[in-house]
Amino acid sequence: MGKLHSFQFITLNGFLNDPNGDISWHRHGTEENQFANNSMQSGTTLLFGRRTYEMMASFWPTPAAMESNPEVAQKMNIAKKIVFSRTLQQAEWENTLTANDAVEEMKRLKETSDGNFTLLGSGTILTLFAEANLIDQYMVMIDPVAIGAGATIFGGISQKLDLELTNVQSFKSGVVLLSYRPLHQV
Repeated sequence: MGKLHSFQFITLNGFLNDPNGDISWHRHGTEENQFANNSMQSGTTLLFGRRTYEMMASFWPTPAAMESNPEVAQKMNIAKKIVFSRTLQQAEWENTLTANDAVEEMKRLKETSDGNFTLLGSGTILTLFAEANLIDQYMVMIDPVAIGAGATIFGGISQKLDLELTNVQSFKSGVVLLSYRPLHQV
């Protein structure tokens, strides 16, 4: 059975982005870039909602991405990717498939695969997967910055989500990475 991991970075006050979708507040230091590079395991399928997909697809295939972080850019570009969207008709970024029903498709993928899946950002999809008990590991990178408004992590969740802390990693920039697993998997 496949495993689903989520990876989000948030502000200290719990926002995924500002009201315009901006994430420029996220700190991308040397340690964080090395963590990202090490995390990009071969064979992991990357998952996105449409907005996160469009943001990622507008950066990682570009010369600027190859110049700023060539190892991560190469891994992002060759990775298998799935974008969950009801409106996106075609995905242009290489190795990308589209799917309409995120929850049903993820259930099917987990049941029929031995591979790993990583949801990047995509707050709406994160909430759907959390409520369907599909996520095996939550990784939350907290930046030491607060903003006034935006989309919150788990925005709109309708049921309590009980998690157990499994790991803490801190970076010199002040960023902290918290890893959790659902209590129902203990």
